[in-house]
Amino acid sequence: MALIDSKTGQVRREYSKAALERAATIMRGYDLAALACAGSGHAGGTLSIMDITAALYLQVANLDPENPGWADRDRIVWSTGHKAPSLYLGLAMAGAFPPEDVARLRRLGSPYQGHPHWKKIPGAEVSTGSLGQGLSIGVGIALAAKLDGKPYRTYVINGDGELQEGQIWEAVMSAGHYRLDNLVSIVDKNRLQIDGWVCDVMDVDPLGDKFRSFGWHVVECDGHDMGQVLKAFEEAQHTKGKPTAILATTVKGKGVDFMENVAGWHGRAPTFDEAKNGLAQLGLNGEVDLAKMKSIADAHQKEADARIEAKMPRFKKDYWWNRQPVMKVDMDPTRMGYGRALQEAGKDERVVCLGCDISGSITISKFYEGHPERAPKGKGISRFLSVGIAEQNATGIAAGLAKEGKLPTFGTYAVFASARNLDQFRTTVAYGELNVLVAGAHGGVSVGPDGATHQALEDLTNVSIVPGTTVVAPCDAIETRKATTALLFEVTGAKYLRFAREATAVVTTEKTPFIIGKANVFRMRSVKERMIDAFECVLADDYIGERETVAIIACGPMVAEAMRAAWILKEERGWETRVVNIHTLKPLDETAILAAASECEIVVTAEEHQIGGLANPVAAAILRGLGGGHAPRFGSIGVKDRFGESGAPWELIKEFEVSAEHIAAKALELSV
Repeated sequence: MALIDSKTGQVRREYSKAALERAATIMRGYDLAALACAGSGHAGGTLSIMDITAALYLQVANLDPENPGWADRDRIVWSTGHKAPSLYLGLAMAGAFPPEDVARLRRLGSPYQGHPHWKKIPGAEVSTGSLGQGLSIGVGIALAAKLDGKPYRTYVINGDGELQEGQIWEAVMSAGHYRLDNLVSIVDKNRLQIDGWVCDVMDVDPLGDKFRSFGWHVVECDGHDMGQVLKAFEEAQHTKGKPTAILATTVKGKGVDFMENVAGWHGRAPTFDEAKNGLAQLGLNGEVDLAKMKSIADAHQKEADARIEAKMPRFKKDYWWNRQPVMKVDMDPTRMGYGRALQEAGKDERVVCLGCDISGSITISKFYEGHPERAPKGKGISRFLSVGIAEQNATGIAAGLAKEGKLPTFGTYAVFASARNLDQFRTTVAYGELNVLVAGAHGGVSVGPDGATHQALEDLTNVSIVPGTTVVAPCDAIETRKATTALLFEVTGAKYLRFAREATAVVTTEKTPFIIGKANVFRMRSVKERMIDAFECVLADDYIGERETVAIIACGPMVAEAMRAAWILKEERGWETRVVNIHTLKPLDETAILAAASECEIVVTAEEHQIGGLANPVAAAILRGLGGGHAPRFGSIGVKDRFGESGAPWELIKEFEVSAEHIAAKALELSV
């Protein structure tokens, strides 16, 4: 069967092998064009899976594009959610919507999120993006079909690097145990992941033997040979009494010579010139209208821009970063400070880094830049150990290293570094009082177009509640470097360091004081050409209050937004503002908070996080400390109990109302 009219049971269309091959080529072209329009995404894996996508959506699976919720449809779960464009184009080619519409990929307000959200796209079965979870979902769906006596089959798209996640093998075991012959895992075995060849990062082979040992039927095929792909699906349909794993050998970046077998194309989108080159190689000049798709993307962006600007607070002039001839700043990602610190820290033989497959992005790879003796050695052992996509395992390995006197650190997206491994962090590291530094990278909405699954908005709360932890969110790259060094060598026990991906304002210098657990105070003294020169910064312990109107208590890059808000309030109302940099959320500098609360009329907290990660401990400290005494008017800026979504980093700062303009507006609101 294939594309079906669910009302009549008639097949809407059948595809020949040649037609499927042509469809896969066209889908590759639309993929390149959509990624170029987005300016970000995952070219390599979306191209490698496209033949399987064409076969599955156009010929193998029972689907009705006009009735995507049809009860008897086959279910397709994309466990590798970063390959979302392939999912969208599979649905588009099946007739759900025009393929050109995927040009809106990764744009704010678009249904085509960086990782799929089933409530935005009819035909997407589940919301995915956190690797390793989809097969368990598939097991549950297949079990439901058995319980309900339903005929539908469940297909799960997995990646070979993804199979480094331990949850995958729990799902494999469950499926084998229950003999789920209505379940198929298709492993896109393109042999590459972000950090390099899968066999070097963390070898998962022999996959066939592993699946068979759990009671699965295994079919191996060339994932780019349509005949073999169709035969593999047919064999899976006829296999009874056990689930089937289709191990499809593919080429990352298939069809575009400069992308094929290049790890760097895992998480990169082509430029428009590169997309044109790729379309020519695919023989699609004139068939995929790149200019038309760009116009669709541009029109969507124009509407999104207008909507965002309409909701921004209005002031006498534009105070946005570097738009005025004064108060200029340099921009540098806070994540860079982590890598710079590790370069220097590597001189201490106790320091060991664990790579979790985004080593370049979070800059942990700087540990071995210029130091080949520290570099990863595949299956050999060095002080940089790749563990792959396995956050729970990384936490346990780090704990073991710490027990034996090493100073281990690892990092990944903060959403994974603070949640997927939270039990290991709590019970093994914190309860055991082991000296492990976890880096929660790419925190906040400003991680951008990857969308909700990769935007950590709960991590500070997750880790701060764990007893005995030290939690730090530095304000800029320089402070991040200082924090990394201090956490490695001056603090013992469980440690969590949060930083961002996007370049943000540098507001400190080498001379700016930094002590774990001690807040800093920034005070604007005058308007200067450079913002950094307009502010005085001292330890809060050394600050003598000036009865300012407002205190803005902030952490992370929101400190820079708070400083810009202080400028706005000074220019607009003549108000003096005390900016309190709570770089250490735990242990919390309650003395600095109480001083601000008792000496200022208004207190506003600012965090790029769900409101509460910073706001709640600050509010609690004020209530404990002031009792029935002076209570300032209190407000909070942060994400308002919602998940993130795809968009450009700075437009998401506006969309989620965590900009300096929103901080200033909140202070003004509280003054009424």
